[in-house]
Amino acid sequence: MSNQTLDELRGKVLAKSFINAKPAFVASGKGAMLTDVDGREIIDFAGGIGVMNVGHSAPRVVEAIKDQAEKVTHTCFMVLPYEPAVTLGDRLCAITPGSFPKKAFFANSGAEAVENVVKIARYYTKKPGIVVFEHAFHGRSLLTMTMTSKSKPYKWGFGPMASEVYRMPYAYCYRCPFGLKYPECNVACADYLNELFIQTPPENTAAVVAEPVMGEGGFIAPPPEYFPKLAKICKDNDVLFVSDEIQAGMGRTGKMFAIEHWGVEPDLMSVAKSLAAGMPLSAVVGREEIMDSVHPGGIGGTYGGNPVACAAANAVLDMFDHDGLLETSAALGEKLWKAFGELQKKYEIIGDVRGKGPMIAMELVKDRETKEPAKDETAAITKYAFDNGLLLLSCGPYYNVIRCLMPLVITDEQLDKALAIMDDAFASLTK
Repeated sequence: MSNQTLDELRGKVLAKSFINAKPAFVASGKGAMLTDVDGREIIDFAGGIGVMNVGHSAPRVVEAIKDQAEKVTHTCFMVLPYEPAVTLGDRLCAITPGSFPKKAFFANSGAEAVENVVKIARYYTKKPGIVVFEHAFHGRSLLTMTMTSKSKPYKWGFGPMASEVYRMPYAYCYRCPFGLKYPECNVACADYLNELFIQTPPENTAAVVAEPVMGEGGFIAPPPEYFPKLAKICKDNDVLFVSDEIQAGMGRTGKMFAIEHWGVEPDLMSVAKSLAAGMPLSAVVGREEIMDSVHPGGIGGTYGGNPVACAAANAVLDMFDHDGLLETSAALGEKLWKAFGELQKKYEIIGDVRGKGPMIAMELVKDRETKEPAKDETAAITKYAFDNGLLLLSCGPYYNVIRCLMPLVITDEQLDKALAIMDDAFASLTK
């Protein structure tokens, strides 16, 4: 069927709230390229919202899925376990930051991983309070949409929210919530956690849950001192520090996990998205004593750690081990920072370029002094790009941030073409 035919059928049978960002239906994908049902090729700078770090239909992953599917597709690990999940758990415990014994648990989605992070933290500490951040995104389930900052579209009309979730400002230096300038501010945004402890005392607070680089919130990456200071405040007050690596992990920032940029060892981590290259799989990894504190059967699920998904994830880790993907990611980041810096010099509308490695974004403003968000112009740029063969997504609290989540395996030719389309898109605003 054509894009038009599928869109008409989609309108009849699928809920309108189950939206799609662009008017095209994908037929196939390879590496950083997508092809729609009408045969149109699209350079993918969205990566399934950070899911396809190793590329679409990566041969190692496809082969692993085929091999495992021919053996067994499901038993429920909690009934009869299988090797791919055990092997994956061993490998994740080895590569996640922390020089202490760790254990893992598998679920299906990022939201489910975050839900279980909170459950485990509350069980271990015997405290209910959870601290999250302005502009955070953690999911769409009851608890995780409570933890998510933006009301529309994620929380609007779905209340009441869950209890014992407390919010504090993030290190959004471009729009400092305290009106200060870095580094003169001495990273006051991290010290604010001590102020928040007046609302939810440490004796009531189980964990602080943070995205090391905010995803939906606009690719906000804090300064070097931020997370070390935040983690120390947590440790000094017997509060767990949790790194939500769902979008920023699995090589997205030039390191396997983004929190490694700050040299911090989280007590617990949530991992998903690119973990299994599009297969539904997520994980919680953390200190052994915390993970083992929960009684048998207290965490689990029918599909969590599905053997086919775990086989895909093991193949993803094989690609990092044998194909030099972290080095590829770091090199890609250098190219993008240089290219985006040149675009920023060329176009006044680009107020800020930020992120870590190839997890990079541009915040667009009508005026660099007032920093008025350029929401409509951002929408025009993403539309121009898509019309010319480049898939871009916007994000941020004002929908004025263009984020890049292209597969790390993108070729130089594809990257150069994409950057040329972006240049043309910005230029089109002045025509």
